[in-house]
Amino acid sequence: MAELESTRVDKWLWAARFFKHRKLSTEAVSGGHVHLNGNRVKPARAVRVGDVLTISKGNLTFEVTIEAISDKRGSATIAATLFSESEESRTKREAYIEQMKLFAAANPMPQRRPDKRSRRKIIQFKQ
Repeated sequence: MAELESTRVDKWLWAARFFKHRKLSTEAVSGGHVHLNGNRVKPARAVRVGDVLTISKGNLTFEVTIEAISDKRGSATIAATLFSESEESRTKREAYIEQMKLFAAANPMPQRRPDKRSRRKIIQFKQ
């Protein structure tokens, strides 16, 4: 099987498992959440080995360098070989995740919904 030299950016994002469906990757690229070498691109833009992608998913940002090209979705271990994430991007992302874990621990969810009496007390306290 001949090795590909380039493929569409939306196909590559789907094959590298950044998005679950190809439609989601196309919408992300069209929406300006993906930048290729610092420039906004369209979904049909070709990517090559060595290109740098900046991908924003929610509050997380990935800065990856393309190591291999694939237009077919494979296993997660194969997808991990398609790119390498920059160290700065990885540390920022891990720090954000740790911050969200601490925030969730500081604001625990109640184990059950308040009953009628408790709701009345909450409403009375707020007024």
